[in-house]
Amino acid sequence: KIKQETPVSRDRQANAQLPSVGRRIASVVSIPNADWEFVLFESDEPNAFALPGGKIGVNTGILPITQTESGLATVIAHEIAHVTARHGAERMSQDLLVQVGGTALSTLLGNQSPVARDLAMQAYGVGTEVGVMLPYSRTQEYEADRVGLLYMARAGFDPNAAIGFWERFQARNQS
Repeated sequence: KIKQETPVSRDRQANAQLPSVGRRIASVVSIPNADWEFVLFESDEPNAFALPGGKIGVNTGILPITQTESGLATVIAHEIAHVTARHGAERMSQDLLVQVGGTALSTLLGNQSPVARDLAMQAYGVGTEVGVMLPYSRTQEYEADRVGLLYMARAGFDPNAAIGFWERFQARNQS
């Protein structure tokens, strides 16, 4: 669906570099039946993402921040770490639990006034986002950072290059 909605980049050099770096990092991880695919999307948003099963998407907007092959390896290793840690599946499970909890709360509040029920549901939504989902997401990001550095090193990239990338990424997000 993403490939249908977002154009794939036509940059030949970047389209050659992305799968080359991606395969190099993927070769040091063990995911049975992974069908690794590395796609460069034409988007100014500096982002990358991972989907279960080994699908990695990188937006062209992050390339000026990666600057080097090692910078790109930082991003790809981080995304591959999300796949190996099964963060996508964990996130879906968390979302499902939050939905079930919301449904249960709504049922329990069935006899309350619509205003009281709406306020309780809004509080539940904010509470689960701030108290459960955000901390869980941060934990996953830190884990992907740490494991990604290990994958970079195993694949022969200098993990120290990640420092420069993350500094540039942070500076970009602060501007």
